[in-house]
Amino acid sequence: MKKRIVIKLSGRVFAMDNVKLLKDWAEFLVKISKVCQPIIIAGGGNIARHYINHARSSGADESTLDELGIEISRLNAKLLIYALKNKAYSHPPTTLQEVRHAVDDGLIVVAGGLHPGQSTNGTAALIAEKVKAEQFLNATDVDGVYDMDPNKFKKAKKFKRIELKNLKNMLVHEDSVAGGYDLMDIVALKIIERSKIKTRILKASPKIIEKVIKGGNLGTEIIIPTK
Repeated sequence: MKKRIVIKLSGRVFAMDNVKLLKDWAEFLVKISKVCQPIIIAGGGNIARHYINHARSSGADESTLDELGIEISRLNAKLLIYALKNKAYSHPPTTLQEVRHAVDDGLIVVAGGLHPGQSTNGTAALIAEKVKAEQFLNATDVDGVYDMDPNKFKKAKKFKRIELKNLKNMLVHEDSVAGGYDLMDIVALKIIERSKIKTRILKASPKIIEKVIKGGNLGTEIIIPTK
């Protein structure tokens, strides 16, 4: 059986202004599927945030907004499935049980969100746990974890490795409203910790992910306590 790699893909990959980018990702995933089985979780990105902000301004509650974000992430997942053609499971699974059955088919599996109150990072960690993935790669808009926002501070320092408890402390101050998650969230970290899932946060780039799958040390590795 091929090793299973769970990849959470930034919503930016599905942006309407860059159709070629999604096709490039599809080609890359087909290529790496020869050596591993990719399980992709699509983020909602700016499209989801657009819908969530609109609905929020109309007075929709947070759980409803979460459901809206999940629907958008599943639409993004479908776009990637169409680009993958017959190499992908035919539709985004909507439950953990369905994810497991889909993965057993041996195809590339692309999912969106699953449960309200949970970011797609949390969903990706749960899926990695369910399918006993060899590792979880959180492919984001930044190339790793920094001690401060690298987009705002030039002196920001990137961590090659970070202990899970330290990352958890950094995230305590993040908000958890619908559409507000980004780098990682507390739910995802708890799942990673309890199942000792090998996890890395890195730039959403096919070249970088390919190097990591081949054993490269890029992005930021999350160090999980062994006890």
